[in-house]
Amino acid sequence: MEFPPGVFKTIRRALEEDIGPADITTSLLIPGNSTSRATYIAKESFVLAGMPFAKEVLLILDSSVSFTSFFEEGSRVGKGDIIAEVSGKTCVILEGERVSLNIVQRLSGIATLTHAYAEKIKGLKARIVDTRKTTPGLRFMEKYAVRTGGGYNHRFGLFDGVLIKDNHIKAAGGIRESVRRSKQCHHLLKIEVEVETLDGLTEAIEAGADIVMLDNMSVADMRKAVTISKGRVMLEASGGVNLKNVREVAETGVDLVSVGALTHSAPAVDISLIIAP
Repeated sequence: MEFPPGVFKTIRRALEEDIGPADITTSLLIPGNSTSRATYIAKESFVLAGMPFAKEVLLILDSSVSFTSFFEEGSRVGKGDIIAEVSGKTCVILEGERVSLNIVQRLSGIATLTHAYAEKIKGLKARIVDTRKTTPGLRFMEKYAVRTGGGYNHRFGLFDGVLIKDNHIKAAGGIRESVRRSKQCHHLLKIEVEVETLDGLTEAIEAGADIVMLDNMSVADMRKAVTISKGRVMLEASGGVNLKNVREVAETGVDLVSVGALTHSAPAVDISLIIAP
């Protein structure tokens, strides 16, 4: 996998934040020429994501480190499974331990939660998509984890998609005017409009929107929205979606179901890094 430059910068900043001028404990206890082998061990069952980033953490510290993953990304691992093995200078393994674990635990948590959502709507046409509610600086990694877990990415940022939300509509003077201005400047991009009512949906369709986000609508209104749109626009359900109701939401016939919780509320999984005796 090819990383954008920002990922390397993020990892380096994380290492600088953790190590600072020096790892005092390791420098006091471990000779510089000491070498070790260590394993990443799953302490619970989860969907694995993030090992390429964990490997990069250690390679940034020492390019001679040997790192082997035993599971493919997106695999289900069980409690007690050895996920990966690293060998090299002991000081490097200890210095990179926390940052590498933080990344894999966080991303695997996202992948695991995404997988749970995807399984809930299995067999339906709707797709589970993420949002921009990501940890600052970790968006590339977290959206990667969503894909690894079986979900799909919404726009990456403000620069790669037109999504007209309520505040845009208020500031620009309405749905029709917002769509009109967007089409004038970005005629090649699909235009998505957020609406809260069925009247807003009709207005967005008539204005020429390509996608309409149904924000916090009831399931009953979502069904009506699918009927009203009659395939003229893609529909995205957003707001208040959870594992208990996601199937019901998807069964309305919407095309996308966006879930902010995938990245802002996924619990980290439990993984240990153990140096072999």
